[in-house]
Amino acid sequence: MTTARVVLLAGPSGSGKSHIAARSGLPVFRLDDFYKDADDPTLPLSEELGIPDWDDVRAWHADRAVAALEKLCASGSVEVPTYDIAQSRATGSSEFRCGGATAVVAEGVFAPDIVAACRDAGLLADAVVLVRAPWKNFVRRLTRDLAEHRKPPLTLWRRGRLLMHQELGVVETARAKGCRPVTAAELAALLRSL
Repeated sequence: MTTARVVLLAGPSGSGKSHIAARSGLPVFRLDDFYKDADDPTLPLSEELGIPDWDDVRAWHADRAVAALEKLCASGSVEVPTYDIAQSRATGSSEFRCGGATAVVAEGVFAPDIVAACRDAGLLADAVVLVRAPWKNFVRRLTRDLAEHRKPPLTLWRRGRLLMHQELGVVETARAKGCRPVTAAELAALLRSL
């Protein structure tokens, strides 16, 4: 029996998905915790940067993320990996709980890639993509990544410029996979209503 349903929240890196979701008061399930470890031989490499391509869906365990959401929605809790972006690997795990909430926000850049699977499993409450100005996302992303020492500064700058130029495509791809575009204000109102 399903105890909760999932709002899939997509958007370009740095668009503020995590921040808005955290302010909603709903449980926030981090899809980014399902990235592959850096030594995984199936991890794709960025041709432009020569490093793992964390923006390629093949860098992520979609099947594990969906299985965890199914268990979470059925039982109210699930064990999830704890992924450290600076180390490029899972460094442990923790128990994620719904805490009695009937909706869970599952946020991450690959959320559009599991819309169909979540819908087919009867988990989907909504699927949205956050749309904001690419240059603002660039500034937010760079500020966050530098503060968290995610990667060397030059790598973050170069990656950020590439991502900024790809953002419109990211949003259009999310729409094509079943996410409806929302502004930050619309997203906040949606999450408050759940």
